[in-house]
Amino acid sequence: MINQNETTQKVSAAVASNSMPDALDVGLDLLLLLSRQGIFSTLDDVYGRVGEAQGGWFDGPARATDTTAVAGGRTGVPFGVNGNLLLRRKDLLEPAGFNEAPKTWEELVAQAVAVNKPPVSGLGLALSNVGDGNVQINVMQSYGGRIADDAGKKVTIKSEETRAYLAWLKDAWDKGIFPPGNTTWDGAGDNQAYLSGQAAFIANTGSVGIAAKKDDPELFEASAFSPLPAGPKGTISPITPQSRVVTKSSAMQDEAKALIEHLSNPDFMNAYFDVAIYGPVLKNQEQLAAFGGQNTILTGLLGLAKAGTAPAYPDVYNAAYADLSSNFIIPKMAQRVVVDGWDFDRAMDEAQAQGQAIYDKY
Repeated sequence: MINQNETTQKVSAAVASNSMPDALDVGLDLLLLLSRQGIFSTLDDVYGRVGEAQGGWFDGPARATDTTAVAGGRTGVPFGVNGNLLLRRKDLLEPAGFNEAPKTWEELVAQAVAVNKPPVSGLGLALSNVGDGNVQINVMQSYGGRIADDAGKKVTIKSEETRAYLAWLKDAWDKGIFPPGNTTWDGAGDNQAYLSGQAAFIANTGSVGIAAKKDDPELFEASAFSPLPAGPKGTISPITPQSRVVTKSSAMQDEAKALIEHLSNPDFMNAYFDVAIYGPVLKNQEQLAAFGGQNTILTGLLGLAKAGTAPAYPDVYNAAYADLSSNFIIPKMAQRVVVDGWDFDRAMDEAQAQGQAIYDKY
């Protein structure tokens, strides 16, 4: 067992020294990178048998982990998904008449306004240059905005759809529902705002719920978890799938495949989900006891697995998209509008130019 944050370092060293294990689990980035390099065996036969035995695969993880274009087949068998959930304070929202999660970003603002009373800020979304700030890409895409064209080459940030997203953002900002400092938060800013009782909503992974369950059970009981809301063009709620792989260098191909198939069985995965922060990947897994109990984090992850979208969708998940995301071009555009007071066209023009400069490198 190694820490997930050390996987890339450990695997890179193993590839360089030709000492890879027979089988291992990897995140999406490593799956795609090492599949292009021919490190993994194709597992279409295992993928097909597991899916057929358990009601088929949910569309999001199936689409996201399809390496056929770069490896000639599927090199990974998904076993769990994670991603941002919408966390909400039901103890504040239910007395205000909101018993269900907001279905749209407009509904989210309306609910946030209703409970926006000091010391609680209604909407604890990060608008800063951190990973959580890139949730704004998902909001923009749900309004029909795009980072680039279908070929993944020409940047298309400036559009009427992006203008509609910015109008939603500016309206929410003007209502005063964002916490102070959310445009300069570090990566833990929204976590801390929620865990300290200063935000009614945040978008984050289930790890915040785990922290609340451990350190503040009362807050955990007062919380609920759901997929991200929808915009006019639908729900954009990216998933991060984890997959099991077999290395081509292994002398035990059949045994490694058998192991992966065995680890996909319902009894094992029910026990695994019960202690992990992953949602299901197979349709029959919805019926597992782990997802029918009182663990509200798993309930939210089940919703994410069913409604979640492949990373970057509807954009193309490529190196240029990853580079643009890591440079926080969309959060910076948001800051131009809400902090610097730029008009929408000026903010979009800057983001468009910055984005195209990044894409041109590739």
